[in-house]
Amino acid sequence: MTDPLATPFRAPFAADDGFDFDVRLALGHSVHGGAEPGEVLAAVADVAAGDHIAWHAAWLGLGERVLAEADAADAAGHRATAASRMLRAANYLGFAVSAAAALDGDAAVKTAFRLHRRAWTAFVGLCGHAVEEVAIPYDEAALTGLLFLPRNEGPHRTLVLNNGSDEAVSRLWTDLGRPALARGWAVFVYDGPGQQSQLFEHDVPFRPDWEAVLTPVVDALCARPDVDAPRLAVWGVSQSGYWVPRALTAEHRFAAAVADPGVVDVSASWVRRMPDELIDLVRAGEDETFDRIMDDELSGDPTTAAILRFRARPYGSAARLSVAYRAVLDYRLTPQQAAAIDTPLLITDPDGEQFWPGQSTTLAEWTHPHSTLAHFPAAEGAGRHCQPMARARTAEVGLDWLDDVVG
Repeated sequence: MTDPLATPFRAPFAADDGFDFDVRLALGHSVHGGAEPGEVLAAVADVAAGDHIAWHAAWLGLGERVLAEADAADAAGHRATAASRMLRAANYLGFAVSAAAALDGDAAVKTAFRLHRRAWTAFVGLCGHAVEEVAIPYDEAALTGLLFLPRNEGPHRTLVLNNGSDEAVSRLWTDLGRPALARGWAVFVYDGPGQQSQLFEHDVPFRPDWEAVLTPVVDALCARPDVDAPRLAVWGVSQSGYWVPRALTAEHRFAAAVADPGVVDVSASWVRRMPDELIDLVRAGEDETFDRIMDDELSGDPTTAAILRFRARPYGSAARLSVAYRAVLDYRLTPQQAAAIDTPLLITDPDGEQFWPGQSTTLAEWTHPHSTLAHFPAAEGAGRHCQPMARARTAEVGLDWLDDVVG
């Protein structure tokens, strides 16, 4: 008898759980033109479970090839084809950046990120939309974002897209920016502290109090005559399911917000499998003991060590894991803080959320009656973190809700 679960959808696309999730994310990008399923599956077909060198090489090779094809199309005057390929190349190279986290040193990360940004910048120039660069005052420097403007007359209702911990901005644009722009929204994308360019080029770390980031964003956008300030919305994906609600506790000028998914305790994904005794060492300030134990545990697993230090870097230190673990413990929303949120809030709630299970429901309870919970069932192909295989549906549900609330 045929196993009813052994379907092409339920069977993994790659031999490793982490690899499989990346493939699902990439395939999801295809519904908005950000990937080609055949070239993705062909590129990763022969990568064995746990072979991080081959995994990185597969994404880098695919990205470099499609980037070269985009350059050729542009040189031949085929701008539409060049734009399409540039976006796909930027997304594939974004996966190469993430894959490089498992490799020794920074060279592979820097190479992949440089190529990713070249492809993304070229796409922006070829995409056919009016795009304005916007500087956001932040501390002593500035954050730089891009405002994509629709073809209708302004001022425009505007959607701020807030990335998570490590996703490429081109992938965020693919899944949400493109469909929002098609509905007449202006779309603002940017790298915040600790994200992509701010981390790799300027070594600026994350911060838990994201109102210090989004308030300057709101100030800058509302000062523009082409932005309709009363119709400003924000959508936070992945770890921004914490950052956006945290910002909403103090920043009340957004007409509506989406948390995709809801996150009230970022540290849960870090400490879930860690003994309480180790976390107690961090809380007690026993950094040397904690770091020594972690170094001993990771000494026989250089791949896990590299990945963990890569993820620790935006929290303030890749060298001392105690610094990162102490920092991430502050990335929590309390019921008292959530009670200050009065912005209409849509919270996605996918079956099988693997990083912050149950936290969407908690956030909805804490923000009642201002929140709406949107369930995404695995039985309909919409489960897992950020609904990787239901990107069209996610955009439809979220943008329909924003259309209704913002107008």
